[in-house]
Amino acid sequence: MTDDGVLPYPFERAPGLEQCPMYAKLREQCPVAEVRMPSGDSAYLLTSYEDVRTALSDPRFSRAATLEEGAPRLAAAPQRFKSLLNMDPPEHTRVRKLVSREFTARRVAALRPRVQEHTDALLDAMERQSPPVDLVPALAFPLPVTVICELLGVPFEDREQFGAWSSVFLATTSRTKEEMLAAQAGLRNYLAELVAAKREDPGEDLLSALVSIHDEDEDRLQEEELIFLGISLLVAGHETTVNQIANSVVSLLTHPEHLERLRREPELLGNAVEELLRLHPPGDEALLRITTEDVELSGGVTVPAGSAVLAGLSSANRDGRQFERPDEVDFDRPTNPHFAFSHGPHYCLGSGLARLELQIAIGSLIARFPTLRLAVPVEELRRPEGMLVHGITSLPVAW
Repeated sequence: MTDDGVLPYPFERAPGLEQCPMYAKLREQCPVAEVRMPSGDSAYLLTSYEDVRTALSDPRFSRAATLEEGAPRLAAAPQRFKSLLNMDPPEHTRVRKLVSREFTARRVAALRPRVQEHTDALLDAMERQSPPVDLVPALAFPLPVTVICELLGVPFEDREQFGAWSSVFLATTSRTKEEMLAAQAGLRNYLAELVAAKREDPGEDLLSALVSIHDEDEDRLQEEELIFLGISLLVAGHETTVNQIANSVVSLLTHPEHLERLRREPELLGNAVEELLRLHPPGDEALLRITTEDVELSGGVTVPAGSAVLAGLSSANRDGRQFERPDEVDFDRPTNPHFAFSHGPHYCLGSGLARLELQIAIGSLIARFPTLRLAVPVEELRRPEGMLVHGITSLPVAW
């Protein structure tokens, strides 16, 4: 804690998949806590389920306000651009409506055979190797990247380049301000060139469809909105799922009783994916928000207008007032209203696709390799530091 009583943020990451104990402490003692972000700005960190739900759904907590000059920011470099993630209704509603039709349950279900085909091909290649094999480059990274590339119409051969940019794009403390700004510019220029290419030679992909919408009526989708919508879909469409596949596999391999039950009862796979999302989500907090007026939260604490607010998703997911035995894996929870995909207007557009990828990847992996195990002690597994999202950097497995 600093001299002024403000907690430095982000907190030190706990080993393995454990959550930093500071969250549990704050939930009980100070659910609305002032923290100092890497930028030097202060923010209110919300750790209770009730307060987090309020921040994610109440229009007084604004994403668009983070774009204003001088607004508090999380990292050293600001992210001042008109993406779907940085909009409030009604602008957000207009843009989201244009793309949400591509993520209908029917459209996602139609992708199942293709996702299964990619998964089987990756597992075939993995099986031909001599263990140990790093599961991140073998499955966790290429599967969601391949799927989002096909969906958006992004060349798969560019994956290393945009993967490097997106990693810096999501940094909090692990990169310099100059590196962050360069990554933002790199992604913007890359998507602008891709949009221009789709305009000349459209395909059947989502990006081509969005270009067509813009060209038919710019009032429905502006050029800058189109470019940053593409960035949001590309970055969010693979980073979170890559990390969540790794998190889920580590949890299962370190709890053999859960793994064996899932093998015996594959019909539990959907429940298992939800529970692993609740307990080990790919990120701790939702995107920064700014209060547009004074807001009273739990315990009678008032957050002043103009304050930065961080909604603790992973903390809310372990709130004992919402979930029984919150720190335990329970595949039999009758309901599981976790916040791994956020909540409210900014609920993740690609949640259905992510669930599909997670179910197929995890189910296929444990069926194909019945003796799958960690190839290194769990203490040796490393998690990336200073990132908005986090999984397992390297995941050596054997069978």
